[in-house]
Amino acid sequence: MKLLLITAVEEFEKDVKTILKHSGVKAFSYQSVKGYKNNGDELENWFPKDYVSIDSLLFTVFVIDDIVDEIYKSVEDFNSKQEIVSQVHIAIISLEKSI
Repeated sequence: MKLLLITAVEEFEKDVKTILKHSGVKAFSYQSVKGYKNNGDELENWFPKDYVSIDSLLFTVFVIDDIVDEIYKSVEDFNSKQEIVSQVHIAIISLEKSI
């Protein structure tokens, strides 16, 4: 079993849900999170104010090993078609035990 952590801007909510559905995921959870990116350089600006918050989503998905590669490939395909800087990010964690 694997744990997938998927982050995406809110605009990609429907796309991520579609990827999960078409990959055979039966259940998942997600929540709103604030993503931050530091656009400033602290050495140039004593009081950096350039931390920009971005409304994002964090998906938590437990899946069997068989469909992990399909989900990963679908995310890669989705990202390759994006014309904007933002992408869907995925982290795959192996689980030793779960209940």
